[in-house]
Amino acid sequence: MKRSATDQFHADCGGVPRSQHAALCWRMHRGHVEVMLITSRDTGRWIIPKGWPMEGKTASEAAAQEAWEEAGVKGLIGEIALGLYAYDKLRTPLDALPCAVTVFPLRVVRVADKFPERKERRRKWFSAARAARKVDEPELRALLAAIAEDPGLVQAPSSADTPAMSQDGA
Repeated sequence: MKRSATDQFHADCGGVPRSQHAALCWRMHRGHVEVMLITSRDTGRWIIPKGWPMEGKTASEAAAQEAWEEAGVKGLIGEIALGLYAYDKLRTPLDALPCAVTVFPLRVVRVADKFPERKERRRKWFSAARAARKVDEPELRALLAAIAEDPGLVQAPSSADTPAMSQDGA
């Protein structure tokens, strides 16, 4: 998915961090929490699906949409954020856009073979502890390490969890 000239990616923010929303995609595997990481399109770093706010969608719904587009996953998105992390989105080698990312838990129900960015990214499941060692952002690393120590952080059921499924079942 290419960014347009009107996208927030190109907006001048005057040094104020721009908001993004991310999905921490997780599942239970053999009694342990696993986290899905994806590669960034530009550098191939391990990241979690994230993107800009979307008109008509809540922050958690936008995070779930990004999880579908970037990782091909559907599931139950939590309405309560797990935490925040900051990073600089590089527009050019000498120009960075500061971003503050709100992270929502998404319990994966389905992993699709065909999804919008399948040709642009890799995806892989990791233990939360290993995922923490794979990401570059210190606050995201700390969040993943906290989940490794206390899996209940993502497992706690919430009546506010909403399905992140499309009408066509995709």
